[in-house]
Amino acid sequence: MAAQEELNPSHVEKKAKKKPAKRYWEETENTEQNKPTEEESKAEQKQKTSTATEKRKNAERSLSGKEDPFPGEKPIPQKQLRKFQRGEKHKVPARAGPKLKHAIKSSESLSELAQKQAARYGLMLPEDAGFLEGDDGEDTCTISQDDIANAVDITSGAKYFNLHLSQFGPYRLDYSRTGRHLLLGGRRGHVACIDWQSKHLMSEMNVMETVNDIKWLHTEAMFAVAQKKWLYIYDSKGVELHCIKKFNDVLRMQFLPYHFLLATASATGFLQYLDVSIGKEIAAICTKMGRLNVMTQNPYNAIIHLGHTNGTVSLWSPNQKEPLVKMLCHRGAVHSVAVDKTGTYMVTSGLDRKLKVYDIRAFKPFHSSFLPAGASCLSLSQRGLLSAATGDVVQVYQNVWGSSPVSKPYMAHRLRGQVCGVAYCPFEDVLGIGHGQGFTSMIVPGAGEPNFDALDTNPYRSAKQRQEWEVKALLEKVQPELIGLDPGLLSKVDQASFEQRHKERVEVMGFDPLAKQKFKPRMRKKGRSSAGAVEKRKRKVAHEDQRDEIRQTVEDKVKRQKEQKEKSNKRKELEKKSALDRFKK
Repeated sequence: MAAQEELNPSHVEKKAKKKPAKRYWEETENTEQNKPTEEESKAEQKQKTSTATEKRKNAERSLSGKEDPFPGEKPIPQKQLRKFQRGEKHKVPARAGPKLKHAIKSSESLSELAQKQAARYGLMLPEDAGFLEGDDGEDTCTISQDDIANAVDITSGAKYFNLHLSQFGPYRLDYSRTGRHLLLGGRRGHVACIDWQSKHLMSEMNVMETVNDIKWLHTEAMFAVAQKKWLYIYDSKGVELHCIKKFNDVLRMQFLPYHFLLATASATGFLQYLDVSIGKEIAAICTKMGRLNVMTQNPYNAIIHLGHTNGTVSLWSPNQKEPLVKMLCHRGAVHSVAVDKTGTYMVTSGLDRKLKVYDIRAFKPFHSSFLPAGASCLSLSQRGLLSAATGDVVQVYQNVWGSSPVSKPYMAHRLRGQVCGVAYCPFEDVLGIGHGQGFTSMIVPGAGEPNFDALDTNPYRSAKQRQEWEVKALLEKVQPELIGLDPGLLSKVDQASFEQRHKERVEVMGFDPLAKQKFKPRMRKKGRSSAGAVEKRKRKVAHEDQRDEIRQTVEDKVKRQKEQKEKSNKRKELEKKSALDRFKK
């Protein structure tokens, strides 16, 4: 029993003895004694780094346990990065403050990140542009549309078709921005709205009047028709929404999608702009150039290009009553003008039967070529293919911006009637041709952009997505005051106007406020450097600085006035004197 009691201790344990509190001198002694040597600390640091590398290696290992032979992110090719580069890097000014330096640094890092992400996501766009390649010794322009339609798949082959509409021709045409809907307008009043891919007729009517031009507005729900007298707006069902009598005798139209502006050129020589979001006329400019039947827009900066009968091409903005640029392009009248989507090149054709390519950045001719029959209509595709209509033949040219002028066409197609209008379908290898006998849809491999931006123009969007896009586009609408030759000027300081304003300010104040460096008050303690106190001290010093200058200017003014008075008195005295005064005593 005694042994059992010894084995089973009592349930009440003895209190553990408290350790005596360490004194500060004991702590210092212990720390000095336990202090590791330099060699020990180095060894400990090495051990830490080795454990960190082991952890990193374990993280880099795959699920199978093998090490990743290519750790980290995949490097992006420089060519791909350059594609998504937007402007040059900002240089930090020499006397920039820490806040400005931090702001520039953070904005640069964000733009760099966006550039890298865009370049990486570019790998997810595998679609490539098509092309037409003939057999050995075969010329591609001799291949007919029937042969192409038979060679390609059923969906692509269905894109080649003819609409025989001989009664109301010739026809003008326009594709919607998504490339899904087609608008046809016959000279004798026939207007049709078609979903050309599914061949579904949305609406058809005869306006019983001459139709000069036809244009889609911001969505496929509305379009504008330039009739004999006035401009009319219809919806996709053919219901008349507006008759705008301010816009009369309209011959050509262009729609600026990011500004919601409809630009019209009339037979009376007027260029007018209509804001379709508010239904208001923004500008009406008298060009004094006669009849305006040649018109196009620059998609890069929303500048309107007009061709005239005296061989000149003029560039217009709604903010100025005079042309921004006037270029003499041809010896005869200008027949047609086209501008590429980057806003770099302009192609013109004229009565002198020449096809000219201009570099708009320098306003100089790039190269010129002679067409035996001339070109009545021009159109540029998203990939840079040029279509030129001569009589009843449409020719497509490749490498228009090359070092040498175009010599032979890439493709050619003969039609039944005289060609009145040509237009490429966005995001499709299709060229629409309006002629005297109706409409023809022609397959042109390599014409359309294969990858589209679904947030901007999505060919497959639903009705709900279209509504949401419309609201967003209206909120992000660009004001017409911002239209100019160089859109990059918005981010720069207008140095000339700043200097002019500074001169005027100096003349009004009588001294230059920017001549001396601003006074920086010294930091004081006991709350004497509060914002209000600092401002008071600044004002006092500013007034002291200004006092001498103001006094000097006042003295100069008084001197000038005295001199003027003396001069005027002398003049008066001379006027009072007569020739007989010399005999006075």
